[in-house]
Amino acid sequence: MARGISWIKATLKDFQRFPEAVQDRAIFALRAAARGEKPETVKPMKGLGSGIFGIYLRHKGDAFRVVYAVQLDRDVWVLHAFQKKSKTGIKTPAAETNLIRERIKRLKEQLP
Repeated sequence: MARGISWIKATLKDFQRFPEAVQDRAIFALRAAARGEKPETVKPMKGLGSGIFGIYLRHKGDAFRVVYAVQLDRDVWVLHAFQKKSKTGIKTPAAETNLIRERIKRLKEQLP
């Protein structure tokens, strides 16, 4: 049985600004994660703890990331969605990583 997919409200708003093709591919990957699968577009997010994954998508030369957690609750929690604009290579910008850490902390405090 598949798990539910839950969204942090601000993350959903950011995600809805993505191009439709990117949204479709990310939803496909999230549904796979909810079934316990790991699509090729998904990689563990380094430095954020176990169970935190990123969906890495490219679209028309732009890079998009959707970060989710599988070990915080019964649901798959979508923590952050952003367009990567860093010119420093593949590393996720510190501001994005810090925001993800803060959202994980708040979510852990709110969940039973």
